[in-house]
Amino acid sequence: MIFTESTLKGVYILDPEPVRDERGMFARTWCQKEFEAHGLNATWVQSSISVNTYKGTLRGLHYQVDPHEEMKLVRCTAGAIYDVIIDLRPTSSTYCQYVGITLSADNRRAVYIPKNCAHGFLTLEQDSEVSYCMSEFYMPSSSRGFRWDDPVFKIAWPERILVMSEKDRTWPPFSKND
Repeated sequence: MIFTESTLKGVYILDPEPVRDERGMFARTWCQKEFEAHGLNATWVQSSISVNTYKGTLRGLHYQVDPHEEMKLVRCTAGAIYDVIIDLRPTSSTYCQYVGITLSADNRRAVYIPKNCAHGFLTLEQDSEVSYCMSEFYMPSSSRGFRWDDPVFKIAWPERILVMSEKDRTWPPFSKND
């Protein structure tokens, strides 16, 4: 796997290194030793998928607070998404900045998201599926979010947002005091 740190400290884009032959392609998508060699968490306790019927579906922006902060490994296994990660670590040099990454079934990329970063995505194709691995169990009492259009972050979503849950639509604005 090829690990490339994004513009946000600790957020890594992971590209597979495919081996091709007459059968097709094979590539590693997870290796505990490789993650540990890059100083990244290598323990996942929960895995989920998100199936999104419509292009223009937005999910996020979500995160979990202490004591249940979570790291995520996110991959798009069908279709394509614009994945957004926001740095919420007050001591980070990239605090309140975001990075947007296109993940797709075609590019087979994944993104590693450290603790104390918010996450959301917008589907770029119909029937997009997203796979997540998380380092902590989901805890509703620690679940937080904020609006996709929060003026603090000025996210440039690449497509029009057409579908969103009521919960995501009504998150409060971000506050640096949260």
